[in-house]
Amino acid sequence: MKKWEHYEHTADIGIRGYGDSLEEAFEAVAIALFDVMVNVNKVEKKEVREIEVEAEDLEALLYSFLEELLVIHDIEGLVFRDFEVKIERVNGKYRLRAKAYGEKLDLKKHEPKEEVKAITYHDMKIERLPNGKWMAQLVPDI
Repeated sequence: MKKWEHYEHTADIGIRGYGDSLEEAFEAVAIALFDVMVNVNKVEKKEVREIEVEAEDLEALLYSFLEELLVIHDIEGLVFRDFEVKIERVNGKYRLRAKAYGEKLDLKKHEPKEEVKAITYHDMKIERLPNGKWMAQLVPDI
């Protein structure tokens, strides 16, 4: 069960993702990121990009994952709506491998909203909730 939401944060927009697993929470927060920029419900799964990042901790892993997605968006003009994430521990580090599904940005079709300038560590949290589900959140720079 992937669920995501935006939350109020002073002058910014926070993004939060939930999942039954850590991977699902990362997938959901990535969807929330792109929904800040466009209407993700109108994005079709026409293209796929593979991503691999490594980091010392989960916060740095989330930062690197979302930053890589933002770089692909900026360079290739792609927007994404669905993700398949796998996270593993390798030699004391975290490794994330993901597939991102989406298409080229179409200004008429995708209803552009805000421009996300950068990923930040602001208000970043990754935690297992009392109900056993995972939550990942942060406030990107808009």
